[in-house]
Amino acid sequence: MDIHKNSLVYGAYTVFNVMVAKEVNDLVQEPYMDEPFHIPQAQAYCRGEWDYWDPKLTTPPGLYVLSVVLKKVFLFKCTLPVLRMNNLLLNLMLPPLISHCLALYRSDRPPRSLLQPTIESIAISAFPIAWFFSFLYYTELGSVFFVLATILAAGRGAHGWASLMGAISCTFRQTNIVWLAYAAAFGILQDMRRKRIRSQLSKDSSEPILYDPMALDASLSDIPKVLFSIPGILPWLVKVVWPYVVPVVGFASFIFWNGGIVLGRGQVKSRP
Repeated sequence: MDIHKNSLVYGAYTVFNVMVAKEVNDLVQEPYMDEPFHIPQAQAYCRGEWDYWDPKLTTPPGLYVLSVVLKKVFLFKCTLPVLRMNNLLLNLMLPPLISHCLALYRSDRPPRSLLQPTIESIAISAFPIAWFFSFLYYTELGSVFFVLATILAAGRGAHGWASLMGAISCTFRQTNIVWLAYAAAFGILQDMRRKRIRSQLSKDSSEPILYDPMALDASLSDIPKVLFSIPGILPWLVKVVWPYVVPVVGFASFIFWNGGIVLGRGQVKSRP
């Protein structure tokens, strides 16, 4: 059986990343930059010390919880190289995820196999801002991964999963609540488009749909028609939106409890 060229490129990308990770761990054997804050916190969770929290940390504990999950599943030890490997694994999962996101946006077919991500998705995964953190223990990769998973699930109409992925993304970076709102809006628009297409194909005029003319053909006279069509879709809209209410309420509760969006806002990090 012939090996797909995308699989070969993806394999080469994987091998190259593993080699870079090994080199980084050989050269940087002590926690680097913000790792002196993240590493001890993760290791405390790995020891089961769930009541320990470094007040200098400004992001939620999603990264550390993920490390504990991987430790339980794969029997990893929470050493510095292994903790850094968490982000390496997330980076290697980005190309298949990005491939599906690109296919969704372009209304195209995604790759048949997760091992055949597009060349474009591999190039995007190697974007320096994200790629640099693939070899350190930072929150960036987990944040990017779960935000993309949120958008993909919402765009496919899996709003329950989108809500869950969005909530998880906020445990890496609390500001991801903005991306959850974007994903919800994107998913609703995608659902409306599919709803309108189904109505046109079935020629069923009884199903209420949002009046949504093409932008090039729209005029000011279409505004009242759009507004008058909204009440008819409200029951459907509420059904679609409600899964996103849970993380939004949770985020609002966090803001109220914390007194602001930034964790440990009264503390300032001072690197040794």
